[in-house]
Amino acid sequence: MVICAYTEERWDWLQEAVASVQSQSVAPHELIIVVDHNLTLQKRLLHQVTGAYTLENNGAKGLSGARNTGVLAATGEIVAFLDDDAVAHPDWLRRQLELYDDPAVYAVGGQIDPLWENGRPAHFPHELDWIVGCSYRGLPRVAAQVRNVIGASMSFRRSVFEDAGLFDERMGRTSSPRGCEETELCIRTAALRPGGRVVYEPASLVQHHVTAARTTMGYMLARSWGEGISKAQISALPGAPRRLAPERRYVSEVLPKAVIRSLADGGTAGLARSGAILSVLAATAAGYLVERARRPLASAHAPRRGAGKMEEAS
Repeated sequence: MVICAYTEERWDWLQEAVASVQSQSVAPHELIIVVDHNLTLQKRLLHQVTGAYTLENNGAKGLSGARNTGVLAATGEIVAFLDDDAVAHPDWLRRQLELYDDPAVYAVGGQIDPLWENGRPAHFPHELDWIVGCSYRGLPRVAAQVRNVIGASMSFRRSVFEDAGLFDERMGRTSSPRGCEETELCIRTAALRPGGRVVYEPASLVQHHVTAARTTMGYMLARSWGEGISKAQISALPGAPRRLAPERRYVSEVLPKAVIRSLADGGTAGLARSGAILSVLAATAAGYLVERARRPLASAHAPRRGAGKMEEAS
């Protein structure tokens, strides 16, 4: 079990996350907290948190490097990840582990519900909850095969990292609101494991804190721009274009229905939601196109930092 942390501003939430892991109906073999280049936070954890190993990120600064540090330190056959601002339901881990009885399953993700600081804003439709790292309308309502997991609640077989390598440190959250490192890893693994499965299990539930600052249109557009950049990087991977079908379905089916639903609701709130959807779509597309123009497809075949085999990384 790995939790990555980087700031003392989330101290109370981090304590909640740790407590929720330590209260699981199926106890994890070990809990590893990786601190991303923050010595003060690391010392505080060492002095105040028991029942966990606290490590310093020894990779590149950012979420991918921190996760890789946790992977390399973990000894279990399944490596699970929970965000430092998320709270896991008591059966969260058990629900994910049960799916690994199927040897074809190599990754499992769970449902992530937002815990809004000030309630859901009127302009923020459920279809855009991915912006704040949560499950969004359009995902399966029952356990089903999907292309990739969502980072706030996910687990992988250890053999994934042994075969496909670690998280790509060029991707993932740093000082900019980007992401998709788990998507890239799932796509990379799928190319090596024909017939392998990634499963989304809504019964594996966590709640994810969302601050008011992350609900503004400014943040939504910045996050969408970063998502477009990340998707452009992924689209350059071998075999990736055919694996971008979920994005095409989301854009061609889920979002149009969301706009129509919002307009049908009427009023200022309905107009605000439809406007937010169109603005987010435009920002994502712009980020995608700019990155594709800036970075030739051939560059995607350059060595990926942090994406080497575990034995090489260690």
